[in-house]
Amino acid sequence: MEKKHRVLSLFSGCGGMDIGFEGGFECLRRSINTDIHPDWIRTYNGEWVDVVETGFRTVFANDIRLDAKAAWVSYFENIYSEANEIYQIASIVDLVKRERMGETIFPPNIDVVTGGFPCQDFSVSGKRKGFNSEKSHNGGKLEVGEPTVENRGQLYMWMREVVNIVKPSIFIAENVKGLTMLEDVKEVIEHDFADAADGGYLVIPARVLHAANFGVPQSRERVIFYGFKRNALKSEALEALRNLEENRDYDPYPIPTHAYNIEGEKLYPFVTCKEALSGLSEPGETDDIAQTKFSKAKFMVKGQGNIEIKLDSISPTIRSEHHGNIEFRRLSAKNGGTHEEELRQGLEQRRLTIRECARLQTFPDNYQFILPKTKENKAVCASDAYKIIGNAVPCVLGYNIAMRLKENWEKYFQ
Repeated sequence: MEKKHRVLSLFSGCGGMDIGFEGGFECLRRSINTDIHPDWIRTYNGEWVDVVETGFRTVFANDIRLDAKAAWVSYFENIYSEANEIYQIASIVDLVKRERMGETIFPPNIDVVTGGFPCQDFSVSGKRKGFNSEKSHNGGKLEVGEPTVENRGQLYMWMREVVNIVKPSIFIAENVKGLTMLEDVKEVIEHDFADAADGGYLVIPARVLHAANFGVPQSRERVIFYGFKRNALKSEALEALRNLEENRDYDPYPIPTHAYNIEGEKLYPFVTCKEALSGLSEPGETDDIAQTKFSKAKFMVKGQGNIEIKLDSISPTIRSEHHGNIEFRRLSAKNGGTHEEELRQGLEQRRLTIRECARLQTFPDNYQFILPKTKENKAVCASDAYKIIGNAVPCVLGYNIAMRLKENWEKYFQ
């Protein structure tokens, strides 16, 4: 059996990136471009497919959200019997401090570190505090008067500390596009990451990926950072990564597969909301508990979340929101609804369900987000589910990132 590359996942949330890095999950057939990637599908089931495994294995996951862990474990215990032990609930700051004090926290022989460090402080929809966040590393408000390196906006520095400790062959960090709109922030983070392990990592220029160009039916843009361990790279790979313009074969960024805001040969049309939500029954007509749960917040003429999704296009960004700001699956004619056929059928005005948000984030249907309390983990309610789904990396985008790395692994590393 081929040896799997060991992945340490930070800021894991409910595991969108982790599912992508594992592979072997179900997604919409149209999300996978077989003209570009003919070997990515393992089995077909009508409009749905199971993708092949990636060759990566998650051996450590971490977050501060108890609901995220409960959901993550519920899904991954079907893959790993030790899922509950793999996922550690603690601040990354505290984990690094414990490791520095001599406690063994992180597993050995890590090949890849991934992490979507907290994005609220860089988000366009947030307060844009950036490095000067007033939130602490554990989610509370800072007790001191001035921001510190332990504030939420600088947690990427603690991700760098984990890289210093485990020394992976590669690390991949993710954040919102809004980070690139704050003066010099992207460049500062690139520079700080390059200092990992006393300058032992080559950090290539970060790039923004639009999820809809990779088969995700959603307007979601994320900036991705890559760092390569210099002494693990082949000499020709080190030179190629320093000059990617002339060495496209070494480019670690995934190749677009769908045409949303780009053009190119072999690209499929972007995946629409209608395709993504196909086959789902209305909330009162299903046994899937995630499809029965939806926000009852009333329609407001103004305010975020008070629009309906366009079935023939992609959805707005699925945000980490409470009930009141979740977009509408459909509006009534009185409130400007445009889904005429559904309105003629008498279908009610309502916001997106938990399952519909998960579908738009490309989570497989066998991922259950509404969970009872167990001996090991807390219950997960609908409000929790909306938040952790909105925080996640779309699984299919994570899969594209992982498969590109798998394809180039032997080209990069000795």
